[in-house]
Amino acid sequence: METTEIRLFKESNQSFIYHIENKDFGIYHHHPEYELVYIKKGSGVRIVGDNISEFKENDLVFLGSYLPHVWRCDSSHSHADGTFTGKGYVIQFLEEFLGNPFLQAPENRGLSSFLSKTFRGCKFYGETKDKLINIILDMQSMNPTARLYALFSILEVLATTEEFEFICSPAFYIMNKTSKSSPLHNVVEFILDNFKENIKLKDVLEISNMSNTQFFLAFKKTYRMPFKSYLLKLRVGYACRLLADPTRNISQIAYESGFENLSNFNRHFKSINDCTPTAYRKKLERKLTAKISN
Repeated sequence: METTEIRLFKESNQSFIYHIENKDFGIYHHHPEYELVYIKKGSGVRIVGDNISEFKENDLVFLGSYLPHVWRCDSSHSHADGTFTGKGYVIQFLEEFLGNPFLQAPENRGLSSFLSKTFRGCKFYGETKDKLINIILDMQSMNPTARLYALFSILEVLATTEEFEFICSPAFYIMNKTSKSSPLHNVVEFILDNFKENIKLKDVLEISNMSNTQFFLAFKKTYRMPFKSYLLKLRVGYACRLLADPTRNISQIAYESGFENLSNFNRHFKSINDCTPTAYRKKLERKLTAKISN
């Protein structure tokens, strides 16, 4: 998967990174550190490996080393003057920080097993999610020593939990570390910025500097799906978030998500989500009603 390598700054007197992100999350990247990401405020489209999904507040995921990812927030989280209103919490650590003896300890079999699966990315739910969020927020007011031991509390939760689901497909593997100069990286950035518009193949080919055949073969090999499928998943994922707003009609959502007409929108939405936009909205309404009644 072709991405930019971006590293957060780590203080010289600290062994891991605790970072509060108040700037736009939207750069597609990877890094060698394991990463726990909590979105306190924000919503939009999340891309992790070969998965494209909507995200909203309280999104909590764990990412393996060099797993490509981006959280692309909706424009509603940016003011006209460019001020970003989203907020995220990030914890990063290298495997070397823990050390082989630590990971190989018999008491740590659960943690080693969990970390070995994180190349697919993990999304948390249930009591595990609540526990981890509480620790992450408490760490904000801690000194470096207290944060270190709080991190070990997080690792204890990770070692024992089963309350997570994988984000990427089983077939997804990271084969290469790539740079920002990659032509496909530039194409994906273009798609992320323009997926609501009518993206023309000639523009994509010009950005990638590839022939038609070269581009389609390279894209499918790199992203594990055809270019058209990638674009459709991105648009449908964005539409899923808009469907949560009952004031928007489905025709409006179809056009805002980049579809030329309602018929195409309904057909592609159902092919990806196994239900129509109307049925999806009803599912959301039932979930909301259930939460209120509880």
